[in-house]
Amino acid sequence: MHTEIFQKYPAKDGSNLIPILQDIQDKFGYLPEYALHDVVEFLDIPLSSVYGVATFYNQFRLTPLGKNIIRVCRGTACHVKNSANILTALEFELGISAGQTTRDKLFTLETVACIGACSIAPVININDEYYGKVTIKEIPKILKKYRDEAKEKTN
Repeated sequence: MHTEIFQKYPAKDGSNLIPILQDIQDKFGYLPEYALHDVVEFLDIPLSSVYGVATFYNQFRLTPLGKNIIRVCRGTACHVKNSANILTALEFELGISAGQTTRDKLFTLETVACIGACSIAPVININDEYYGKVTIKEIPKILKKYRDEAKEKTN
């Protein structure tokens, strides 16, 4: 049980479901399955209700994020500059689809409505770094940088 979280909600009221899920995600970075079962027990509501809320709102994650979060802008300026091809190249290089995390937990690939750097479209963002006017040819080199950094930290 996650007593430190549940103590904030003395009334076992179903209207507390979203704030409880937010607190759990803040603690773990995602919603672990065992934590969802604890919520079911605490609020005395069906598991289907908890999963329904957790999967309806895209703020919630049911799997942990990767070490490096790649965000591909799909806004109008980036779309016109073929960001769909950049996304496809990233999916191919990583072996995952948008919204997924690589098996080694090194990368999570996401799409966003707009990064806000339209003048350098197409744009991707990895953690706090921005890559503008990205080409498909640059994708392997960009990913290699993060893979190399991860290898250095493990050696």
